[in-house]
Amino acid sequence: MNHPRATPATPEAGTTGRPAATGDGTTPALTPPAELRARLAGLLGGAARAWLDQALDEAAAHPGTHGPISVWELRLAEAGRRCGSAHADAARVLILHAAHADADALTRVYYQGTADERRAVLHALPHLVPDSPDALPLVEDALRTNDTRLVAAALGPYGARHLDAHAWRHAVLKCLFTGVGLDQVADLAPRARGDAELGRMLGDYAEERRAAGRPVPEDLHRVLALTGAAPATPADGTDDPHGKES
Repeated sequence: MNHPRATPATPEAGTTGRPAATGDGTTPALTPPAELRARLAGLLGGAARAWLDQALDEAAAHPGTHGPISVWELRLAEAGRRCGSAHADAARVLILHAAHADADALTRVYYQGTADERRAVLHALPHLVPDSPDALPLVEDALRTNDTRLVAAALGPYGARHLDAHAWRHAVLKCLFTGVGLDQVADLAPRARGDAELGRMLGDYAEERRAAGRPVPEDLHRVLALTGAAPATPADGTDDPHGKES
C-alpha cells in the first residue's frame, strides 16, 4: 500500500521530547491497556469518563473500516477536547486498541492524522502489532520529523524491537541533536551495550561539539560508557574544548 509522506510536524512550544503520560505519569506505550483504562478512569471527570466509555464501546462494536471513515476514527480526533490534552494520548491508544486496529488501519490514521494522532498511533504499536514489522515505516517517518514528541514516541518498545542497528544508532544521535532525553529510548542499555560503532559515532559527535566550543550532553557520556568506548572527555576530566578547567 502506498501512502503519502506525513507532513513534517513542528514541535509545540515547551515540548521536551518526553513521552506522553496521563496525569499520574503513566506512559501509554508501556502500560497494558486494561491497566491504562483503569488509571485513566480514575483521572477523568464524569462527562469525560462517560464519553470515553461510549467511544470504546463503539470501537469494540464496530472495529475495522466502515465507509470513508469509521466512527472510532472520528473519536480519535475528539479525544483532546473531550478528555483534555493531558489524557488524550492514553484515550486514543485505548480507542485504537478497542478497534483492533491492524497495520493498515494504523498506517491510515497516522498519515491522515494530526501530530497528536500520529503520536498516539506510535504509542499503540507495541499493544497492537508488536511482532509485525509492517508499521516500521511509521516509526521511520516520525524520526524524520522535527517534533521531539514524535521522535520520543517512535523510540518506544516497538521501535526498539524493529529498527535495525544502523537506523537505531542514528535515532539515538537525533535524540542528542534535538534534546530528547535518552531515558525515553526503550531498551537503550541492552541495545547500546558493547556497540562499538555507536561508540565511534558518539565519540565523533562529542569531538565536534567540543571543537565548536559547545558542551557535550550528559546523556552522551552515559551511553558512551555502555558501548565500552573510551570516555568522550579530555584526559583532565573537563569538558572544556581547550582542555582547561574553568
